[in-house]
Amino acid sequence: MPDLIGSMRAALADYSGGRAQQPLRTVLELGDKRSFFGIMPASLTDPRAVGTKLVTVFPSNHEKGLPSHLATIVLLDPDTGELLALIDGRYITEARTAAVSAVSADLLALPDAATLAILGSGVQAHSHLEALACVRRLADVRVWSPTESHRAAFVREVARDGLRIRAAASARDAVDGADLIVVATASTTPVLESAWVPDGAHICAIGACRPTHRELQAALVARSRVFVDSTVGALAEAGDIVMAIQEGAIGPQHIAGELGALVSGTVAGRQVRGQVTLFKSLGMAVEDVAAAHLAYTRASAGGVGVALAL
Repeated sequence: MPDLIGSMRAALADYSGGRAQQPLRTVLELGDKRSFFGIMPASLTDPRAVGTKLVTVFPSNHEKGLPSHLATIVLLDPDTGELLALIDGRYITEARTAAVSAVSADLLALPDAATLAILGSGVQAHSHLEALACVRRLADVRVWSPTESHRAAFVREVARDGLRIRAAASARDAVDGADLIVVATASTTPVLESAWVPDGAHICAIGACRPTHRELQAALVARSRVFVDSTVGALAEAGDIVMAIQEGAIGPQHIAGELGALVSGTVAGRQVRGQVTLFKSLGMAVEDVAAAHLAYTRASAGGVGVALAL
């Protein structure tokens, strides 16, 4: 995870600096159950890498014992275009999303932030706990999700010495006094209100990746200094921002900047200690390709993986 965080930091800076190519992802809506199929290509110059993520979101998969989010990354040779690797995009998405959030926390959270609230108890909850522990010394973790058995299971699965972790009875209880907040739910309506969030908190908002979905109250977005991975993507797809603009709570200029610009130092981060900072994550193809390249080079060097003749 520390290596992946470093890789994401570089990929974000290259994207915001114009050194990587990435079009807005293409998303098809499938069937009558609001399932989605997304295509996410990107090209990087350092490291030199080209690839595409094919990602699907089928909410009904849970009824079949399958994950709702599935993905495959196709990595290509940047010199010839030939196929280098097929890589599990579901795990990479899980890990790189949390690594990018860790970059945001490293740059924006208070230096002494130690209390983490996680809204959601799925794979992103697990990966964010791992990643954020790499950039802040966590002492107290609270988790909430709508299903009591799920949040109880999360606590059992991640329990370890030296870390106080508990299941919260409500989202409000979870974020009370927290200085790091992860919102990683499948909700399409707000689960986090501004009045609950203490001054100085840093929020990583992970869900709500469609323009009609949201996890955050508009007043909270308006209160926060907001950073995104891609301004173009956020204004097109991030419902937390799109709907806040539509409702007149903010304007497009409310976005302080891209996380990559913050990495490069071309935009200012937290301005005062009591300011609430918000990173609204959509996920980008450059992150997927950078993570896939890291996995591929490590696997090749270590003799890991299966060679296929196509």
